[in-house]
Amino acid sequence: MELRAFLFCFFLAMIVTPLIIKIAPFLGATDVPDERKVHKKPMPRLGGFAIYLSVALGLLLYMPDDPIVYPILIGATIIVCTGIIDDIISLKPLYKLAGQSIAALAVIMSGIQIEFINLPNQTIIHFGFWSIPITLLWIIGVTNSINLVDGLDGLAAGISSIALLTISSMAIMVGNELVMLIGFMMLGGTLAFLAFNFYPAKVFMGDTGALFLGFMISVLSLLGFKNVTLFSLVIPILILGVPISDTLIAMLRRTIQGKPIMKADFSHLHHNLLKLGYSHPQTVIVIYTLSALFCLSAVLFSQATLINSLVVVILLIFTLEIIVEITEAAGEKYRPILNKIQSQQSKE
Repeated sequence: MELRAFLFCFFLAMIVTPLIIKIAPFLGATDVPDERKVHKKPMPRLGGFAIYLSVALGLLLYMPDDPIVYPILIGATIIVCTGIIDDIISLKPLYKLAGQSIAALAVIMSGIQIEFINLPNQTIIHFGFWSIPITLLWIIGVTNSINLVDGLDGLAAGISSIALLTISSMAIMVGNELVMLIGFMMLGGTLAFLAFNFYPAKVFMGDTGALFLGFMISVLSLLGFKNVTLFSLVIPILILGVPISDTLIAMLRRTIQGKPIMKADFSHLHHNLLKLGYSHPQTVIVIYTLSALFCLSAVLFSQATLINSLVVVILLIFTLEIIVEITEAAGEKYRPILNKIQSQQSKE
């Protein structure tokens, strides 16, 4: 069934995406170049609607009797409507946040929540009422992290595909058929869209697609790792390591520079790789590779002992720190490790 669902969503998105490319300009859903944009001509967006439509119909066709499907569809529809409106008339950040919150609450109220956590000493911490705001923060955080990383042709779709493949594969390992089936549907629709979105792109996913992908990935990770131990909680964070770290670094950078956290800038990881001389497709491939390393680390983390898991995380954090310093993602003056290495070399 997983293969049939994957193929259904793949081919439906392949059919719908070209139609959206033609329709989007008539709706005013075009991305006009500015000083922050990499593309040089107006591009149709709303491409993410093809992914949403393929997955929504796939869920209704292959999972019509599963009660969890309908709250997810309601939340997904709310988030997509928010994205469509933003792609056409540009919503204020507060209105976008309101749409994301309502979508998140639609699934939270159905019981999809982080309810408790097991500590290594066998102590169980029940979150009680706090499970709602914690889950809300997770869904909104992941949703926006995918949206923020959507800055180059094929970047968000590719990173999302890698994350979806990892989540689906881990669902197979633990026998979670629900996450497995939804994950493969999402993967089918996203890969089909990527065929039109990779450099040079013919269409952008817009907030319609970025918010939908982020929302669904956040919900899938909750379904796959709902009641977790302290260390298994790290797994979905590792899978989404690139967009989450890029978002956190952007928040840190803007705070240090005295700028509003929500104010867009030209210093995300992909921007800095371009500044270092990498071409557009090379930058995307580099970030794909980094994302794949994060996902591989998540798989290794899930299978390793506690000590080995900690070693994996420490090595990954160190690698990420070096990348941040080389690319100047946190600012030109942030180079603690590289400065120390250079200082040691000068002494020698």
